[in-house]
Amino acid sequence: MSFAKVYSAQVNLLSGQIVTIEVDLSRGLHSFSVVGLPDKAVDESKDRVSGAIKNSGFKSPKAQNQKIIVSLSPADLKKEGPFFDLAIALSYMLAAGEIKFSGENRIFLGELGLDGTLRRIRGALPLVEAAKKAGYEEIYLPKENAVEAALVEGIKIFGAGSLKEVIEHIDELNDGKKIKVQPKTEIIYEREKKETDFSDIKGQEGAKRGLEIAAAGGHNIAMYGPPGTGKTMLARAFSGLLPDLSLEEVLEITGIHSVAGAVQGELVCFPPFRAPHHTSSYVSLIGGGTYPKPGEVTLAHKGVLFLDEFPEFEKRVIESLRQPLEDNIVSISRARGSAVFPSNFILVAAMNPCPCGNTGNKQKACICKPSDLDRYKRKLSGPIVDRVDLWVSVANVDYKKLGEEDSSKGGEQSKKIKERVKKAREIQKTRFKKLGRNISTNSDMNVKDLSAIVKLDKVVRDILDDSAERLGLSARAYHRVIKIARTIADLDGSEDVKESHILESLQYRPKVNA
Repeated sequence: MSFAKVYSAQVNLLSGQIVTIEVDLSRGLHSFSVVGLPDKAVDESKDRVSGAIKNSGFKSPKAQNQKIIVSLSPADLKKEGPFFDLAIALSYMLAAGEIKFSGENRIFLGELGLDGTLRRIRGALPLVEAAKKAGYEEIYLPKENAVEAALVEGIKIFGAGSLKEVIEHIDELNDGKKIKVQPKTEIIYEREKKETDFSDIKGQEGAKRGLEIAAAGGHNIAMYGPPGTGKTMLARAFSGLLPDLSLEEVLEITGIHSVAGAVQGELVCFPPFRAPHHTSSYVSLIGGGTYPKPGEVTLAHKGVLFLDEFPEFEKRVIESLRQPLEDNIVSISRARGSAVFPSNFILVAAMNPCPCGNTGNKQKACICKPSDLDRYKRKLSGPIVDRVDLWVSVANVDYKKLGEEDSSKGGEQSKKIKERVKKAREIQKTRFKKLGRNISTNSDMNVKDLSAIVKLDKVVRDILDDSAERLGLSARAYHRVIKIARTIADLDGSEDVKESHILESLQYRPKVNA
């Protein structure tokens, strides 16, 4: 009887954690135990492993009188999920002398079926990054995860379809078929043709301008107006204005989505667009749980979080957006652990002016009671209103415009607007780089950055101060007006913030503080 050791890994929050798999075989009545703080899925792996080994043409661990102990270390780390099946199977067979190989500098990942097939796992990308950082040279995982894993350079990726394939590749006792190294994954930027284009939306030029500014500076935006005026279409077309993700951002966002199980081995090459339903719970939106996991605000990182029917969300859910909107992170603390998740997204909110949606509508009368209107307005607190940079009205469209057959009259295409957005973003990056700031958009500037970057002459400053006093702006809203003005100036290619930029920026503040 013998002892063997191989290495595996599991997802811990949004990163990978290397786990050592040790197997000890000793004489005695048959027993098979897994130690090291395993959850139910890990404890059940002994049955999956036994079936997979037997159906791959080897002796089942349950067919012999022996005591099998599988130890997963570090022992104080909660082991979750089916990541360790492949490593446990190989470690057992190595200890039993049925195969021979070196487990050093190799990581084994994958869930085993009873027939020996390897099944896809979640979080492959952060696991490969952790393995590379720890100095491992090879990683074996299900072939469904190979494309995602091959985004990481500097480590050999082997995608296998079954336990038998892995054994044939690594076993030194026989010369089996070798698995080819997965080639490096190249990112192909190709959007779906079904995506909504700005030119498909008739009218709403004011809302389109507001969305262009929001995309250029990374600002949060809220659209309000009667139902059926195109708010949802505008929001869905908005994601097409954002610049393509860099390689570092693709790695980061694909890793987040992979950990959450939001992708099936695909790459996230474009800014994500998340649109949770208004009945979504607090935990599903912000994240959390007994063992903290990311929510929608983290899945929308570097992309768009679209909240349709914004006031219909539970008040607790709306208020929970305060921290991510201000700090671009979510800090979650629980009795069994705490976590900090990234949440740098653009909030796009859509809402009706009242529960029936017809307040201010010239075509239909509002049927809401005064108490209903008050309750509806109270759903959005002052701090939330302050954190939304732009408020744009989306009014009813003239029926004549809707009936026009000439698609060219719908307005500019998203592609042209995206070019202006990209140019404005490049101006911002160059400006921040000169100052040594690791930020990319105007919305990320703090008060110190504003005083150093945005110099307002006396006339512009007087207009801003006078308007702020009339509108009753808070200090936060005051600074956000300056940020928006700086973005408008970047879109115009102007080095200085001028009077027209400040006046346009002030137009996007809410007329009545909710």
